[in-house]
Amino acid sequence: MSTETLPNAAAAATAAHAALESALDAVAALLRGKRTAVLTGAGVSTDSGIPDYRGKGAPVRTPMNFQTFVGDERARKRYWAGSHLGWRRFREAEPNLGHRSLARLEQSGAISGVITQNVDGLHTRAGSRHVVDLHGSMDLVVCLDCGQAFGRDSIAARLEASNPALLVPESVRSAPDGDAEVTDVDGFTVPGCTVCGGMLKPNVVFFGELVPTVKFTEATALVSGAEALVIAGSSLFVNSGIRLLEQARRRKLPIVVINRGETKGDGRALIKLEAGTSESLAGLAVRLG
Repeated sequence: MSTETLPNAAAAATAAHAALESALDAVAALLRGKRTAVLTGAGVSTDSGIPDYRGKGAPVRTPMNFQTFVGDERARKRYWAGSHLGWRRFREAEPNLGHRSLARLEQSGAISGVITQNVDGLHTRAGSRHVVDLHGSMDLVVCLDCGQAFGRDSIAARLEASNPALLVPESVRSAPDGDAEVTDVDGFTVPGCTVCGGMLKPNVVFFGELVPTVKFTEATALVSGAEALVIAGSSLFVNSGIRLLEQARRRKLPIVVINRGETKGDGRALIKLEAGTSESLAGLAVRLG
């Protein structure tokens, strides 16, 4: 490394920091005094150790879809084994600065609530009160036959009792939906509903499955009551996010996108911050909270 490299790197970092501060000042000026709704994606949870689907370095994977889950027993076993390991990783994750900053912004009245595409429950654990879990939450399991709901802890205990060899390998690769890569599922036992014996499924929206009407209605109501929309950590490749963005655009709301990398909302955003969500949301909390 040359003697000029360190000063040049320091100068670049200083310039980048100054640019972000200036951009945050502009966002704060835009949002100040406005009822603001926030839509978050997987990028908000990466600083908690939960990977993004499409961020830099994200592995190529094929998430479980609903038709495969209900129609393929082996695939269902693999999913439950992986989901259990992934869920245990979720439980170890802690809310990061971005989650805590959103909770602070809500408490101060700067934002009206959070719509999240994440299923990790970290917004609620961070203290946010008005959270719409658009794609469900990993901490609940439902019976597809009778509708009975179970806490994930109770299902996890049954899984481990029925599958004592189920361990958490150090090499397990978690994913944003709480799944993990597991291939050896021979002899794996999947618990059934204790009420009717029916098929159990984590209370999350699989790929190809529709967002529950009640959840989308709640999300729509939050955007309808807002005067601005902030989208943080989402590439907006999922249709439900695009629909909410379009709702805001049609109402001519100012839209702010905070994300490292391209999103489908960039062309419709009044301001796009090419920056990390944690540092950006923390900066807004200082300015608005």
